Amino acid sequence: MKKYITDEKNGLNYTLVGDVYLPNLISTETDYEIGMWGQRHLRYINQHRKVFYTSLLTSCKLNSYLHEVDVRATEMYDHLVKQLIEQQGITEQLKADDMMTWVQAVNNITNQAREIVYYKVIYSI
Repeated sequence: MKKYITDEKNGLNYTLVGDVYLPNLISTETDYEIGMWGQRHLRYINQHRKVFYTSLLTSCKLNSYLHEVDVRATEMYDHLVKQLIEQQGITEQLKADDMMTWVQAVNNITNQAREIVYYKVIYSI
């Protein structure tokens, strides 16, 4: 019998101990810090996509996956905010002239961008 095997179905490595193959449960992935978007996606997949969550967790890919989601969502959010500010003509001049109107407009834009990111990245797989 081989000392080490890899299961092609789930990608786990096993080591022969006595007559039994035991899974190698040492995490080889990098420990990324997960931001707001990644944490929200984690909560979503943990509550609504339990099999997917468990699969990522047991294959030691959860942290890397959440890091990718976090980076993608952050980039999308920042790009959308800049794009919407340009499209709606929100300028520093408006900020200097009428602060409350500027705050309302920017809050509206950030809410729009947040909802788009939720729909396209956080609540989808």
